[in-house]
Amino acid sequence: MSNSLVAMPAIPDIVIGRLPLYLRALIYMKNQGQLTTSSNELGRRLGMSSAQIRKDLSHFGEFGKQGTGYHINYLVDQLRQILKLDQEWRVAVIGAGFLGHALANYNGFIHRGFHISWIFDSDITKVGEDMGGVVVQPMDELEETIAREGTQIALLAVPAERAQAVTDRLVKTGVQAILNYAPINLTVPPDVQVGYSDPVVQLQHMTYYLDASRS
Repeated sequence: MSNSLVAMPAIPDIVIGRLPLYLRALIYMKNQGQLTTSSNELGRRLGMSSAQIRKDLSHFGEFGKQGTGYHINYLVDQLRQILKLDQEWRVAVIGAGFLGHALANYNGFIHRGFHISWIFDSDITKVGEDMGGVVVQPMDELEETIAREGTQIALLAVPAERAQAVTDRLVKTGVQAILNYAPINLTVPPDVQVGYSDPVVQLQHMTYYLDASRS
């Protein structure tokens, strides 16, 4: 009889991507004073089937009971642990322009497990400026700071023509997760996670469904 361990099947990334949506809805209900919920209620709130929600959560265990549904506080805690949000993640912002300034001053990060700790920019007129309580550092200090602090997450708010070069620098220093706001696709190693936030792409997606004759 073999003693080798059986590899667990990988959880699809699309499932991981839905967990923050569940968490957000649950936290909203928790803040409204609600104690329990069901997959049917979550489905109605999120425009999804209850079966999909149950299937997604089943990848990580059994969290609800038939007849009573889910205890919201418990499920929130479990999802936070699964997403590794039961700790604070320190984040670097690259780019101190209008977008970088907005990111540095956005108070939604700190309550969700993220703390903007460093901001870098190549514009010497911005270096030394205080943004949301963080002093902008020169790009020359990027590698040393990231490596010293063990930073794993970066928000990329630089022009498209600079995004790949900056990404290469981040990857070399050990950054493993990059949220890119530049309108360009990045090339990274397989073990580096990249997310994209481009409002133009989202608008282009939605205009497919609109009536062009009314514009």
